[in-house]
Amino acid sequence: MRRGLFIKLLATFIALLGLGGLLISYAVAQHAVFIAAGLVIALAALAAIPLAQIASRHLDKVDQFAGNLASGRLDARIGDPGFSASADTTRKLDQGMARLEQEFQAIGSRRRELEALLDSMQEAVIAVDAQGRVHWSNAVMERVVERIAAPVRIGRSLVQTVRDPTVLACVEQAILRKTAQTGRATSISPGRTFEVNAAPTPGGGAVVVLHDVTEVERVERTLRDFIANVSHELRTPLTSISGYVETLHYDERMEDDAREFLDIILRNATRMHRLIEDLLALARVESGEFRPRVAPIPSTRLVDDAVALLSGMLHETDVELERGPITATAVLADPDAMQQVFSNLIENAVKYGGVGKTVTIGARHLGDFVEFYVKDQGAGIASEHLDRIFERFYRVDKARSRESGGTGLGLAIAQHIMLAHGGAIRAESELHKGSTFYFTLPTAPTQSDAAPVVDESPAMRSEA
Repeated sequence: MRRGLFIKLLATFIALLGLGGLLISYAVAQHAVFIAAGLVIALAALAAIPLAQIASRHLDKVDQFAGNLASGRLDARIGDPGFSASADTTRKLDQGMARLEQEFQAIGSRRRELEALLDSMQEAVIAVDAQGRVHWSNAVMERVVERIAAPVRIGRSLVQTVRDPTVLACVEQAILRKTAQTGRATSISPGRTFEVNAAPTPGGGAVVVLHDVTEVERVERTLRDFIANVSHELRTPLTSISGYVETLHYDERMEDDAREFLDIILRNATRMHRLIEDLLALARVESGEFRPRVAPIPSTRLVDDAVALLSGMLHETDVELERGPITATAVLADPDAMQQVFSNLIENAVKYGGVGKTVTIGARHLGDFVEFYVKDQGAGIASEHLDRIFERFYRVDKARSRESGGTGLGLAIAQHIMLAHGGAIRAESELHKGSTFYFTLPTAPTQSDAAPVVDESPAMRSEA
């Protein structure tokens, strides 16, 4: 029993010695680790100092690059990053800035070219922003306003530079409605007349182009006065020629050959008289002094009066005049002027409608307007002529027009009369299927909102 206790004590002693040795070994190892860690930290600190200096210099370059970029310098570059870990990013930034600088240089070059082009124009151009402040103007605009108003200042309101109500109204409507506006301005510069064209811009503003038409209007006015004066002077001698020729024509002693010559003289004198009358009428409606005496008149009355007026001419032809559905809505019109429009349109339809054909007249109510039409069944008008048939002296078939006694002025007169009424006139046609001329007149104000009555009475015909 004592032997077993001794053995236990001996084992315990040996274990304690082992544990003590282990503790001594751990302490020695820990001390060595601390020494090694200190050496590593010291070496890392010595190596980090130059790396930190390189990173600091790189950050200084980036900060300087950002400052130059913020100030608008597009030539700013970071430069050589050295051994920076962001070397690839730095190169990409510099390449992007180089490309951006090239793009801005190209944009600046195009802008200078555009400014030079606009400065070389004959028209005055000015651009405003959405608030109506001047954004840009060309040299012509500055010369126009410098004599009568304050110089053009970027950022100032347009009304401080241009005080013409037409220009201001066109700009306002172009900004609000986002559509192009036109007008005629006479108070921008004393004695000058400008054609105003205002168009919206993508940024919400507008650009205005002022075209000086003073000289053009002066020439046109001189030409109209010349035509009117010459035509007026020719009326008297032509009337005398026609009268004497008609007197000689009924002389029973006149030989057949002489009578044939007199017929030729009378026919050409009559044509010249028609031409003079049309020239005088055109000069009157183009002068700007023509003011139609509009009054409320039923649409049916306008058509009936036109038919009654032309019934004599229709009896001499093989053409039927058919009265189609006509609204009874009253329109604002000058009856005498509208009879001239109907006369020109119906006379053309009879001349070119073809023998045995029908000419139809009608009218329909379209909102604030009544649309009248004159339709024939003739050979039609080619599409390339439709946009020009309302020009003075323009003829689709020149030989046939002269043969029928046409002057080439009837449609031009009709167009000016319709414009003076606040309406419009147009033509639709297809070859070999006839032509239809439409013109509109504003409806007369009424005291009730009753639907317009449509006259469905039987068609009225006038036959040869």
